[in-house]
Parts: sequence; structure tokens; C-alpha cells
Amino acid sequence: MVDATSATPAIHASLPKGHASPDYAETERLKTELAKARQTRRPFYLTVDEFEEVLRWKLRQQIGRQRDLRAANTEELIRAVTGLALTITHSDSEYELELRVGILRSLRGVAVPVASAVLALAFPEKYAVIDFRGWRQIFDEKRTTFTIPDYKRYLAAIQRLANELSWPPQEVDLAIWEYDRKGG
Repeated sequence: MVDATSATPAIHASLPKGHASPDYAETERLKTELAKARQTRRPFYLTVDEFEEVLRWKLRQQIGRQRDLRAANTEELIRAVTGLALTITHSDSEYELELRVGILRSLRGVAVPVASAVLALAFPEKYAVIDFRGWRQIFDEKRTTFTIPDYKRYLAAIQRLANELSWPPQEVDLAIWEYDRKGG
């Protein structure tokens, strides 16, 4: 379990020298691609190809699990739904998170973990990806399904660590994920 007192050495030790892991490189590529789109595309939305890339990155070997269900998500729907989710704002950041995740969940085959992946890659300075690995390390609990309140709890813990380390929440989350993947 990663806690506040052990977080820094555990997280630093989990990252390869120079952040050279294939996971880190692919994450950085996707973040860069979405950052460019965020700067040039008004309103900001994901194309079907960008959405599929996020799904492949998040779901990995599980990508085929809900492919038929996700097939109903047309280019037009993906642009409209992600456009709303990625541009909606509110002065209450917790409510904004609830809105964004809820809107993304309206796409077929998208649950809280996939919605969190979209947000983490689009806004790495604010969000992290929730999954069983991070949850296990942060809360020392086994979990495979997550609700919006779970995500809010997880994100608050990641943001505390991010503040302690002066890292973006997404990078803290990736380091914890890598630490768990390596048996931490």
C-alpha cells in the first residue's frame, strides 16, 4: 500500500530511469496529441480515432470485451458527448467532475474507469485514472468496479500525493499503477 510517508520513494522507484517504459512513452504520446487538439480544436472534443486510442490504452487486452456495445458510438455521438464533457465547467470542481464523468458514461461501454482515462489524458494536471491497481495501492482494498463517489475519493488521495511530490495527478497515478504492476 502506498501511503503519505512511503509515497515518494515507492513512486520514484517504480519509474524506470528517464521514464523509458513503453507505458510511459505511450501515455506521453497520447497526452501530447490531446493537448494539441485541446489548443486547436474549439470546442475541444475527441474524434472516434482518438477515443479508440484512449480505449486501447486503458483497456489493453480487454479492448474486445464490449466492442459490439461500443460500436453504437458513432463519430457524431463521440464528438458531441466528449465535446460537452471536456468543455463543461463549474465553480465547484467536485460537481464538475461528476458532470464530466456522468456525461462520458452516456456513451455505450464507458464506465467510470474509462471516463477517468479520457479525463486524465485530456487534463493530466487535474485527473487520474481509477482502476484496481491504484485502488489497491492507495486503500489496500481489492476492487474491480467503481462509482463516481469512489473516483472522487481516489482522486482526492492522488491529488494529495501529487501536491506532496509536485507532480501532476496523472503521473502520480501512472507511477502507482507501474509500482503495483511490478508487484509492489
